[in-house]
Amino acid sequence: MPPPRGLDEAQLLDTQKAFDSVAADYDGPRGNNELIQRMRGTMWTTIARTMPAGSRLLDLGCGTGLDAVEFARHGYEVVASDWSPEMVERTRARAEAAALGSKVSAVHLGVQQLHMLGGRFDGVYSNFGPLNCAPDLRAVADECARLVRPGGSLVFSVMGRLCPWEAGHYAMRRRFGRAGVRLARGAQSVGMNGHTIWTYYYMPREFYAAFQEHFVLGGYRALSLFLPPPYMVERYRRRPGWYERLGRIDDRFGGLPLLRDMGDHFLIVMHRR
Repeated sequence: MPPPRGLDEAQLLDTQKAFDSVAADYDGPRGNNELIQRMRGTMWTTIARTMPAGSRLLDLGCGTGLDAVEFARHGYEVVASDWSPEMVERTRARAEAAALGSKVSAVHLGVQQLHMLGGRFDGVYSNFGPLNCAPDLRAVADECARLVRPGGSLVFSVMGRLCPWEAGHYAMRRRFGRAGVRLARGAQSVGMNGHTIWTYYYMPREFYAAFQEHFVLGGYRALSLFLPPPYMVERYRRRPGWYERLGRIDDRFGGLPLLRDMGDHFLIVMHRR
């Protein structure tokens, strides 16, 4: 079952400050390297297959707006939200620079504040783990059910519990506590740029349990299972041909039973009852 509510206001602000501190350079290697781009492409393909152009979408944790602007270019209307005001400003500037300000509305709103949002959406998406920072996942599910029309969809990229690359990487360095951090229950403190991001990790079915009252599971798959996690991108850069072959194995087998429960992230699709 999803973890109990546990993050206080100070912890939420820690997470906000962490992302504010990296917003200016988040489009570079930290937030948009080759491995991240590969995962992002899988999300974009899934959105296009699940939600037709012209749909009104809600982006939870929009970051610098790369996803929102991409979807706007392809005919979607996007409300892009983020808990980091600096990220929201980056998204707003990106949309204006692309002459897509009429298609992208950027709002400063955390996933714990969805009760403040009105309107109706054809779908909701979230990329690269903003929902791992939600203090009450079931409350997010209830708000998504309120905001999404019957038959609408959710497409979420979520950090998983079982990441063989990460566990092996840290175990080989005898950092056994770090190797097992994803297996711990409750919010874990993850450092970034001298700040702390408070993070929950999930198995796919554990994550879906929070949503199953209102949403039917459409399916899920692993992301970066055979490929290393994005923070190991230097490995990829040393042998890109070799790692692209591993990427093709990811593409082919990442949706199979058992394998789909592992990986740096999982991509899950749900449909409103």
